[in-house]
Amino acid sequence: MAKDKAPVTPAIRQLRAAGITFTDHVYAYEEKGGTAVSARELDVDEHCVVKTLIMEDEAKRPLIVLMHGDRQVSTKELARVMGVKSVSPCSPDTANRHSGYQVGGTSPFGTRHAMPVYMEETILGLPRIYINGGKRGYLVGLDPREACRLLDPVLVRVAI
Repeated sequence: MAKDKAPVTPAIRQLRAAGITFTDHVYAYEEKGGTAVSARELDVDEHCVVKTLIMEDEAKRPLIVLMHGDRQVSTKELARVMGVKSVSPCSPDTANRHSGYQVGGTSPFGTRHAMPVYMEETILGLPRIYINGGKRGYLVGLDPREACRLLDPVLVRVAI
């Protein structure tokens, strides 16, 4: 793990304001490396690294999906659960506009625009998760129940 100073992002400000205890994890970011690289760099199971995905429904309404790093989202199942025709990932530029973060550094905390959050239910069964802190190469470690308390997500089972 790099010994760089942890950044203060809108995500960190929101976590601090909510009184949530978290740990900082700065690492060497690799373009297109995803959760496999962050898990390797932090020496943690990729299943415990939670990715923040910005998606949209057919009406272009944005939403956040929190998923295990080693799993994919069944967009068909998510659309069915949401009661919409379709759900698809946003383009990187659109995701950046909605979240206020750069893709690869997207946090579900402190987003530019409020969006509904959908969390894979099994994330709550983990003792600790590592989730983006709002900057590429920076994750925060916290209790998944604390993330749930702050984000108030809809719990879903859409992992494949």
